[in-house]
Amino acid sequence: MSLLIVKNITREGPGILENILKENNIDFHVVDLDAGDNLPEPDNYSAVIVFGGPDSANDKTIKIEQELAMIKKAIDLNIPYLGICLGMQTLAKSQGAVVRKNEVREIGFKAEDGEYYSVNIEGEYTNDPLFYRLGNPLKIFHLHGETIDLTDKIELMATGKYCKNQIIKVSSNAYGIQGHFELTPEMFNVWLDNDPELMELDRNMLLQDFDELALEYRNNGHTLFSNFLKIAGLL
Repeated sequence: MSLLIVKNITREGPGILENILKENNIDFHVVDLDAGDNLPEPDNYSAVIVFGGPDSANDKTIKIEQELAMIKKAIDLNIPYLGICLGMQTLAKSQGAVVRKNEVREIGFKAEDGEYYSVNIEGEYTNDPLFYRLGNPLKIFHLHGETIDLTDKIELMATGKYCKNQIIKVSSNAYGIQGHFELTPEMFNVWLDNDPELMELDRNMLLQDFDELALEYRNNGHTLFSNFLKIAGLL
């Protein structure tokens, strides 16, 4: 069986993850909901990864309702799951959590105070297999205005300064990450050309931030996605 990758908007795809999959000849199937692709049943796959997009997990659209149902089924079947940004919020929503507006929008690599966004892995979670061979804290890219409230089904693995609930875990093998570790330079330029929130910011400054973090960011993304693929038994 292969890995199911779900894109909520065409431009937000696997990036660094796709490079790992191709290097290791791992079979994967990409579904682009933005392009009208149908969402398959999760039990036909070894693992599921859902990426971000401009939708809200609170939207009453067929697209989001079907996505929530698919994620809930995957978790109920104990299929390894990784959600990025919206994919993290839909994971939480599928488990009964509240998704709401965050106190501040987190956009780019740096907050308004000039500090890089980062996540701090909490306590015993530093030993979780998702974080194997990763440092602490981890710098991260953000593009979101909503957050989640925790429930007794959701463990908080990593926190942030401006949005507390950053990385979560459900059951033994389902994870959600509020920010992005998948960006490649090519993908980032597409986002800068098309994302309305990024277009409000200084493009040159964003590119400079990305360039300064490039090696650290790429290594962390490669390690994190590789760790998840090992959890899923695909690597």
